[in-house]
This record gives sequence, structure tokens and C-alpha cells, in this order.
Amino acid sequence: MSAYGFVGLGQMGAPMARHLAGTGLVVHDTRPEAMEPLVKAGARAARTVAEVARSAEIVSVMVRDDDQVNEVGAEILASARPGTVLAVHSTIRASTAEELARRAEPYGIEVVDAPVSGGFMGATVGTLAVMVGGSAEAFERCREPFGAWADLVLHMGPVGAGTRTKLARNLLHFVAFTAAAEAQRLAEASGVSLRRLARVVRHSDAVTGGPGAIMLRPTTAPLRPDDDLYDVLRNVRDLGEKDLALAVELACDLDVDVPLARLALDRFGAALGLEEDRDG
Repeated sequence: MSAYGFVGLGQMGAPMARHLAGTGLVVHDTRPEAMEPLVKAGARAARTVAEVARSAEIVSVMVRDDDQVNEVGAEILASARPGTVLAVHSTIRASTAEELARRAEPYGIEVVDAPVSGGFMGATVGTLAVMVGGSAEAFERCREPFGAWADLVLHMGPVGAGTRTKLARNLLHFVAFTAAAEAQRLAEASGVSLRRLARVVRHSDAVTGGPGAIMLRPTTAPLRPDDDLYDVLRNVRDLGEKDLALAVELACDLDVDVPLARLALDRFGAALGLEEDRDG
């Protein structure tokens, strides 16, 4: 593989870059100590972002926020050769990636927004999911090196599409965390062990796939009765509404506030595409 650059060696960036060490990897971080383990693994440390940009044909950026992406991106655009691909793995605004791509165009540099999902453990073992927004050509160039640290590499569409995918995915992730806290309050008020509840949740989600198991349809439009999923999701709705109603009833008995559960009960059928179906 040709020289590959990596800027930003924090909790996610360092283990991602580690999978590429020894294959022409050039790294930079504002903290010299962050580069040392990668140098020992075969990478070359660059003193500046510009040095990375001059050395590599693909430069991955994993920094904290939009401001840092813009700052690092400007340094890369000023120094990289035409034909370079700038890959942004940070979770940012989609408009930030789109604007960076517009700024890169006169330089002959392609931008892909390629946020990742899977956390530190996924980065460490190389099992991240990466959602790539950019041209088909840029995606093909990135597919192999991204595959060093991700076992799901998907082209989501033009620049910005990767970030929009990540924001939708994280909406589910963090709303689920809030729901988990609500469930724990109900369990605690009921005298249930929170540690044992957590074991049950992790076990059953590993079997069923958790919230992702219900993401079966290519659209959120209402289901037609002749859809293959119609009867399946009617059954899911009936079971879900019954169990949510029981949980809300228990919460009322225990004086536990469960606003997410009440909202879910109110919107559950419509969320499954069954808003108009109330005949059974």
C-alpha cells in the first residue's frame, strides 16, 4: 500500500492507526507520547500535519470536533498533492464535511466523511463499522486501508452521507442509553437487582440483535396490508404495546416517572408503520 497518513491518535485514532503500522504509515498528534507506540510498531512520526499531508496519498483525521477538523483540514489542503484523499472519521456536522469538500476541490483533493461505530474495543480488534460519504472513486481507494481496522465498510452516498448515517445511528444509541436509565429506575423501585437486570439485557440483546433487529424496512412509510412484514410487525406492535402498558402501569404504582415509556407506548404502532391499523 502507498503511504498512508493518520492525524489524531486519541482513544479511537491510536488503535485504528495501529492496524496500519508498518505499511508506510505516517502519524501525527499534538502529544509526542501518543506517537511513540506507533513508531515502535513501524510507523513514522511527523512533526506537523503538513508533513503528513506531503507524505501520504490518503490521510485519515480523527480529532475532537468541527473546529479541529476545519483547522487540520486547512493544513492538509495547503500541503497535500493533487489526488490525495482526506478522510474525516470524527463525528461532525454533515455541512462541515460538505464545505471542506468544496474547499478541497480547487486543490484536486477529494474528501470523504467516514465516521466509525464500534467504540474503543472495535477499534482495538479491527471490527469497526465505517460509513463513507464521497465519490465512488474515492471510496474504492479507501476500501482496503479502512478494512484494516473495520470489518464493515459501506459507501453511503456523496460527501455528508457518512455523517448523516452516523448521527442517525447515534440517535438510537444514546436515546437507548436514556431508556436504559429509565428502566433501571423502574427496576430499582421494584426491588430488582440492577446488575442482574443488566445481565439479562446484554444476554437477550446478543440473541435478538437489540433495537437494530426491528430495522427491517427500506422506508418509514405506512405498511401496506400485502407487505410481507405486515403480519410480523402487527405481532410486534401488539406485544410491545401490551408490555409497555404493563411497565407504565407498574411505574404509576411505584410513582416512578417514565416519560420515554409513555411516549413509546403512544407512538409504537406508528413507528412500525401501522398507524392506521387498529382492527385487532
